[in-house]
Amino acid sequence: MLTGLLANALGYRHGEFDRLQQLQVRTQYAARWDVEPEHIVDYHTVDLGQEKMRYPGWTTHGGAEHRAGGPGAKFGTHQRYRHYWANGVMTLAVALDGEGAPNLDGLEIALRRPARPLFLGRKTCLPAAPVLLARVQAANVLDALCGYPAHPRIAENDEETLAACWPANIPGGMHAHTVSCYDQREWQNQIHAGRRECNEGRIERPAS
Repeated sequence: MLTGLLANALGYRHGEFDRLQQLQVRTQYAARWDVEPEHIVDYHTVDLGQEKMRYPGWTTHGGAEHRAGGPGAKFGTHQRYRHYWANGVMTLAVALDGEGAPNLDGLEIALRRPARPLFLGRKTCLPAAPVLLARVQAANVLDALCGYPAHPRIAENDEETLAACWPANIPGGMHAHTVSCYDQREWQNQIHAGRRECNEGRIERPAS
């Protein structure tokens, strides 16, 4: 999702597989929950009886979905349940490894004035504020994350430490353990086909 967000801001196209893959390889990040989210389910209905919608309902698994029985089995109203993490506040520190385009200057410009409207995961999830908070100097993404002020809504969180994740090759944090993250996308074939090691743990709550 993060690669797609940055690529969209930069104006990359979906079929530019090599550029997307290289951006994913170069992107390094650390993240924390200033306010942890809640899980919600959004209920949708889709009227497939409209002329423009006279096709079976297709799922993300690549198969047609039909309702069982009745005249609406193929072209009736289908139900959809969309799962979201809502009302949370996540802060990320992002860096680019290596040389080449884009560099941090280009990425900063793109996030301030994106080539296209940005969204968080799904196109319906528009950011409520600019996604770029600031550009900071730090030894690594974890130090940048730990040193950046907390979001004002952190007052809702009475924890002295915050849940966080960061690259496995960066030591730090509290109660950290290394896990495999299966979040590497093979852009040409549109599948998740890789993993990386990251640390999950907690960091001290920064001042807001």
